[in-house]
Amino acid sequence: MNTIATICARGGSKGLPRKNLRLLHGRPLIVHSIAFALAHPAIDAVYVSTDDAEIADVARAAGAQVPYLRPSRLAADDTPKLPVVEHLVAHLEQVLAARVERIVDLQPTSPLRRAADLDACLERADAADAPDLVLTAFDSGFNPYFNLVEAAADGSVRISKGGGLATRQAAPPVWALNGSIYVWRRAALAHAARHGLWSVRVAAHLMPAQRSVDIDDADDLASAERLLAQEPTP
Repeated sequence: MNTIATICARGGSKGLPRKNLRLLHGRPLIVHSIAFALAHPAIDAVYVSTDDAEIADVARAAGAQVPYLRPSRLAADDTPKLPVVEHLVAHLEQVLAARVERIVDLQPTSPLRRAADLDACLERADAADAPDLVLTAFDSGFNPYFNLVEAAADGSVRISKGGGLATRQAAPPVWALNGSIYVWRRAALAHAARHGLWSVRVAAHLMPAQRSVDIDDADDLASAERLLAQEPTP
């Protein structure tokens, strides 16, 4: 199966300016995801979509391919990711005549994933009852049936889902998406880009919370640095 990795990295960011180029453990943040993808035997090629020339240069130097600079209409603060990934894959197919069957999308701000996480996602994606999409999630410790509340029209708050339960153990298990890995069937990506992520059949691989850090501000970056420093030396 022809499997590519996609990494989407805008130049603009509010919480941590230029975060995709911030140094983490001695190298730019985006390079961690590029190196991860290049090292995995199931991935045939690694492509970066960015609107930023400096990110493009860093990505190419790290071994990724950057076929173009992303148009500004797909690089706003509120641009969803799915159209960006679909735009990249469609370009590869239409302009470069690439054959793409499966897409492994890696969020550059989630650098703590391990090869075993992607192995598990790919195994689920290859199962007889395979879903259209396998994504990663984790137990955040919060549950809408137990300890998550939302505001009512009168300004009061109420439990977000269900009637409220006395203990967390009595609540159905829920997980928070961590954005680290998405494994897409090609046709499902095209469908979801038009109709939304939850328009396809989705399965989840659960990662531990310590590998689910999503770097959005300086505190997240410091946390990731501490966790990487604790990793055993290969």
